Amino acid sequence: MSERFEALEAPEAPGTRLRWALSLFFALDGFVFAGWVVRIPAIKEQIGASAGALGLALLGLSVGSVTTMLLAGRLCRRYGNHQVTVATAALLSLSVALPPLTRSPLQLGLVLLVFGVAYGGLNVAFNAAAVDLAEAIRRPILPSFHAAFSAGGLAGAGLGGILAPHLSPLSHLLLLAGAGLLVTACAGRVLLRAPAPHPVGSTGTVPGNGRPTRTRTPTRPRTRLLITAFGLITLCTAYGEGALADWGSLHLAQDLGAGPGLAASGYAAFALMMTLSRAAGTRLLERLGATPVLVTGAALAAVGMLLGALSPQTWLVFTGYALTGLGLANVFPIAVGSAGALGGTGGVAAASALGYSGILLGPPSIGFLTEAFGLPAALTTIAALAAVAALLGYAVRTRPPAPPTAADAGPADAAPIDRVRHPSGPGKDL
Repeated sequence: MSERFEALEAPEAPGTRLRWALSLFFALDGFVFAGWVVRIPAIKEQIGASAGALGLALLGLSVGSVTTMLLAGRLCRRYGNHQVTVATAALLSLSVALPPLTRSPLQLGLVLLVFGVAYGGLNVAFNAAAVDLAEAIRRPILPSFHAAFSAGGLAGAGLGGILAPHLSPLSHLLLLAGAGLLVTACAGRVLLRAPAPHPVGSTGTVPGNGRPTRTRTPTRPRTRLLITAFGLITLCTAYGEGALADWGSLHLAQDLGAGPGLAASGYAAFALMMTLSRAAGTRLLERLGATPVLVTGAALAAVGMLLGALSPQTWLVFTGYALTGLGLANVFPIAVGSAGALGGTGGVAAASALGYSGILLGPPSIGFLTEAFGLPAALTTIAALAAVAALLGYAVRTRPPAPPTAADAGPADAAPIDRVRHPSGPGKDL
């Protein structure tokens, strides 16, 4: 018994420090991005851009993010997840201070292209590092990292709301840049000094740097199909997150007559429940398993969004938004983690790129549908895609895997969604 206890505790000491460092990077990402978002109206006024010109400028962020997500897997395999995380976090912190220096939509678009490159690369790198750590310590800890991201976003938006009336965009974003560089320096030291986790199924090293790399078979048709399915799950859920962020408050104000403060609180209820649900995500996964959490969560979000979109009472809309946040919270990290377990950094990159595409597609899609059918009906598409995510999650479930043998180096032949390992010991699947 004592030998088993020591074996389980041995990897936890360095893993704890690494987990905290990665959590800081997730929180930093949400904090910096939210800080930029709350200053978009001021930047728009500063450069004298029309709504259409601003939309084109913001496209630079989207293009930079998605393009880099598709390429970041190669960078991570070449240089290591930790190194790419630190480098892109530093670039993100520096580039967030650039938009206030622009004087035209074209300049803003070029600056946001750089910001998007940093944002996309960081999202792939720290998610890949989190997947490796989760496999190394054999605990489903990805939801806790995404809880840190959500908490950072709430803090960034809240601080931005407080500082916006008192600080210029340049002063505010320079403050964010300094805070970001400080966090990167402190957490980056831990990341760069810590040995890369040795995930389950590692059998080799990356040439020239000695870091372990997982043996995967991402070119196998079944593996590619599963990664695509998990990517579509991230797209479906990220669509809802992006659409509700931009249109949820407007629904309360326009369709139910809520005041500005009450309308803004609707999205706050969604974001708060998402953060709390992600904070409890690891315990839920260990107790229930990945498939039940994903399917139930997506189904709950579908019901919640129908309630939020179609209810005539404000308190019911708030309840619907809260249920949607509660349900969607852990679907994205489960899907990204499953794609990473199948395809390594390439799987993470593919799922992240599809997920971010969902965030981009959500707001404009709701806008077009609103013109044709009205905002309440348009918001029901969030519920429809959450239901699709639930069906996909159920479809990619697997039968309990056979006990691993010496020749079984990794989970390439089985969808990892049902291979959440219990902390009581290796090889025990829920």
